[in-house]
Amino acid sequence: MKFSIGGSLKLAFRPWVEGLENIPAEGPAILASNHLSFSDSFFLPAVLDRKVTFIAKAEYFTSPGIKGRLTAAFFKGVGQLPVDRSGARGAGEAAIKSGIEVIERGELFGIYPEGTRSPDGRLYRGKPGGLARVALATGAPVIPVAMIDTEKIQPPGKVVPKLMRPGIRIGKPLDFSRYQGMDGDRFILRAVTDEVMYEIMKLSGQEYADIYATAAKRQIADGEKAAAKSEKAEKAEADKAAKAAESDK
Repeated sequence: MKFSIGGSLKLAFRPWVEGLENIPAEGPAILASNHLSFSDSFFLPAVLDRKVTFIAKAEYFTSPGIKGRLTAAFFKGVGQLPVDRSGARGAGEAAIKSGIEVIERGELFGIYPEGTRSPDGRLYRGKPGGLARVALATGAPVIPVAMIDTEKIQPPGKVVPKLMRPGIRIGKPLDFSRYQGMDGDRFILRAVTDEVMYEIMKLSGQEYADIYATAAKRQIADGEKAAAKSEKAEKAEADKAAKAAESDK
């Protein structure tokens, strides 16, 4: 199924790729990518000859009905791994455990260090958890990846994708074996994560925002709520003034 989906995506969207030679022909590696769109987890596997496993929320695999079963089959077909994300710490530990298992099988493990999709196209601070801990626990090389323009194909909330060419840049592998066994040191985890994010920034050309994407999403949501509240208040004031003017006639 992976090949049929990948072939269809390549035929329809014709993604361009740079740096395919940086993906090892065999053996484990961690692919650390920026995250612009829901479709990122489909385009990257589509251009690789090897299977790459990403973490996906368990709800994608357990939704009821025909649509739910089709969604589950699709995610399994493209190498998504279900993880229960109810409870932040438990979800993080489950993702790390799953990532280590993928690496120990000698496979490719895909991860988004930002933890969620970028709300505005900028590159956000990487979370010093899953990526660094899997890398330091296994000694596997980390390969930075930049997805280009995928947010224009399928912005958040859009179901039907726009037909255009996305791009994928794959960087040279980063070796963190010098830190192996130090996955309990938060300063080391931060340093490893920041180094990977810097390489992703160079590949993607994105503006870097030194806050977490989750915090940025909260700020945007709060701003939208404040704007809506202000607009409602202005409308109420205008209606009040209109009524007052009508009563003065």
